[in-house]
Amino acid sequence: MKKIAIVDYGLGNLRSVNRGLEKAGATAVITARPEEIEAADGIVLPGVGAFREGMDQLGPIKESVLAAAGRVPLLGICLGMQMLMEESEEHGLHKGLSLIPGRVRRFPKAPGMKIPHMGWNSIVLTRPESSLYEGCATEEYVYFVHSYYADTGPENTLTTTTYICPFASSIVSGMTFGVQFHPEKSGAVGLKILKNFIGMV
Repeated sequence: MKKIAIVDYGLGNLRSVNRGLEKAGATAVITARPEEIEAADGIVLPGVGAFREGMDQLGPIKESVLAAAGRVPLLGICLGMQMLMEESEEHGLHKGLSLIPGRVRRFPKAPGMKIPHMGWNSIVLTRPESSLYEGCATEEYVYFVHSYYADTGPENTLTTTTYICPFASSIVSGMTFGVQFHPEKSGAVGLKILKNFIGMV
């Protein structure tokens, strides 16, 4: 049985991610042990909170995530996706895992628009051949909660979303994927995306 490691670095809704993966058919384990992460067949990096705190909390697990990233499928969710990037502007400039090129930026202020971007919004598929979105429509609705977004190139963008400005709502580089939204809170569409990720493992 293939096993997916959910990286536990002290930030994030681990239980709901675990429930979502199990509902999608995975055998998942929540772990902070480097040996378990490196031995897993797939990795999920969840996260809720600030970028710098996330990178600091990752600490010694960081090397295990980087070592596994080139060998097995990796999915970053919300803050976990942002941490895949090279750097973030949140509370000063901070280095990320540099698995996907680009920078995490704060939404600009706009009249009548609240930050964080919270609730249901559409994702528009820019690379329909992507295994992560197999069986999904060109436009789907998913659940977001974030104040910062990924700024990356079209070659690393799987879906786009518009809120104040257009941004990459899911990103990719090789076997490393990131979604800004919460698939575990996005109903049938989110479940399909998780099943597709599990299918790559």
